[in-house]
Amino acid sequence: MKDAVPIERPVMSAYSVPADAPEADGTFAWDATTIVIVEVTAGDATGTGWTYAPAAVVSLIDEQLVPAVTGLDAVDIPAAHDAMTKAVRDTGRPGAASCALSAVDIALWDLKARLLELPLVRLLGAARDAVPVYGSGGFTTYHDTHLAAQLTGWVHGQHIPRVKIKVGESWGRAAARDVARVRTAREVIGPQAELYVDASGGYTRKQAVRVGRVLAEHGVGLFEEPVSADDLRGLALVRDALPCDVTAGEYGCHLPYFARMLPSVDCLQVDATRCGGITEWLRVAALAQGHGLEVSAHGAPHAHAAVAACVPNLRHVEWFHDHVRIESMFFDGALDPTGGTVRPEGGVGHGLELRHAEDVEEYRVA
Repeated sequence: MKDAVPIERPVMSAYSVPADAPEADGTFAWDATTIVIVEVTAGDATGTGWTYAPAAVVSLIDEQLVPAVTGLDAVDIPAAHDAMTKAVRDTGRPGAASCALSAVDIALWDLKARLLELPLVRLLGAARDAVPVYGSGGFTTYHDTHLAAQLTGWVHGQHIPRVKIKVGESWGRAAARDVARVRTAREVIGPQAELYVDASGGYTRKQAVRVGRVLAEHGVGLFEEPVSADDLRGLALVRDALPCDVTAGEYGCHLPYFARMLPSVDCLQVDATRCGGITEWLRVAALAQGHGLEVSAHGAPHAHAAVAACVPNLRHVEWFHDHVRIESMFFDGALDPTGGTVRPEGGVGHGLELRHAEDVEEYRVA
């Protein structure tokens, strides 16, 4: 492609989708999830990106990122990413600004692949054909019957050999129920499937160690955010005290955040819809590989499938219940995790096509 292909003014929208049942983790409860969608056109192609963030992110993109990228060459994504990073300097990169940047960056990568008529995984360069996934949900609001049904569907229905449930209920004040739910989960999935837990930062340091030792008896292999992700010393303390791996990083918004976290975890979580898009996700994966660590993609599985296939130090992608449901509602081309892997090689770009507005208009909030 010899001539520049200027980026046209991006188009944004936001939708709030009610949960299919009350949901909570160790430290937060919610009844709906908002997806912000960005469409970027250049030449005869349109790329789509998204993030899970408040609807106010639409205004942030419109005011600060649209002027930064409109007119730039769609092929030169690092230049666009750098321009957006500079545009939000005074706003502050962490939080909403990072989510906004991420959605636009994902759309730009999808756009570039479509301009070149390539699957995104081929544009980036594959390291593997299939991407391992793990079923993720098991909210603390679920009763045992609901929990068992969800786990059964993943492990025995779709044959996904790894699953994760929430613990740390009520900021760690229901540890006995946490242990009972883990025991139930192990009984449902059987002895062979991998079992992970996510405390969402709900435990104190010593409490996480005490609970973690009991969970180890039920074969828990991965402990996500046993303490706050901001407590790097606490993460390292828990990691060194327990046989299971400790992971965190889902709230990371730029490279320095992950650089600080590397010495405190066994596996680094990275979310392309929060960290700065596919551009930053690849940088974080390389940083982790340089320190001998694997990465795990957090949430938004269809935003991660292609990029996850392109790094050699991938552990897995989170097949998160809420995001899977929303992405299946809003896009054609959703992936099938049966057997425990997905293959991101269908079609051009990331392989998803945004459905007609009238199909999802009832959820629109911006």
